[in-house]
Amino acid sequence: MRNLTYYVASTIDGYIATEEGSVDFFPVGGDHGPAISAQYPETLPTKVRESMGIDKRNRYFDTVLMGRKTHDFGVRTGTSSPYAHLKQYVVSTTLPENPDPDVELIAADPLAKVRELKREAGLGIWLCGGGELAQELLPEIDQIFLKLYPVLLGRGRSLFGSGPRLPDAARFRVITSRVFEDGVAFMKYSRIR
Repeated sequence: MRNLTYYVASTIDGYIATEEGSVDFFPVGGDHGPAISAQYPETLPTKVRESMGIDKRNRYFDTVLMGRKTHDFGVRTGTSSPYAHLKQYVVSTTLPENPDPDVELIAADPLAKVRELKREAGLGIWLCGGGELAQELLPEIDQIFLKLYPVLLGRGRSLFGSGPRLPDAARFRVITSRVFEDGVAFMKYSRIR
């Protein structure tokens, strides 16, 4: 079966964006970006890959899931198909139709859809965001790849949303970790089942 991996950037107090959806507080530059991008080139938006001359095959993921707010971020930057090099899904109960011919809308029961995708052949499935969707899909999240930035935000959109929690704790173990010179820690966790 394929893995569902929540690959995301977070502050040390657990926020992935401001309340308005901005990620401008994450520092740009440093040594973490090139190193992580080289390892996971498929997690860069298609436009960024093209501008950087990256034409590497997808190594770990061939599918991406996004919540509507995460997808809206791409729309605000000028694209309704941010990851054209991957099979793209947007989970939303408010979008009336597919936002782009290359993007499939999941309007109901994303957990069932993820279970279906996990049974298909292929590379891993990347949960790009956001926190509310991560919370809903937590029963199926196999791995968490966390870019942990040395930033305190105080409030914003949480790593796992703000709704009701699972009745039982979900446990993960660290499988690798690396702290870069710029202070960003890249932590890879695997679920303990």
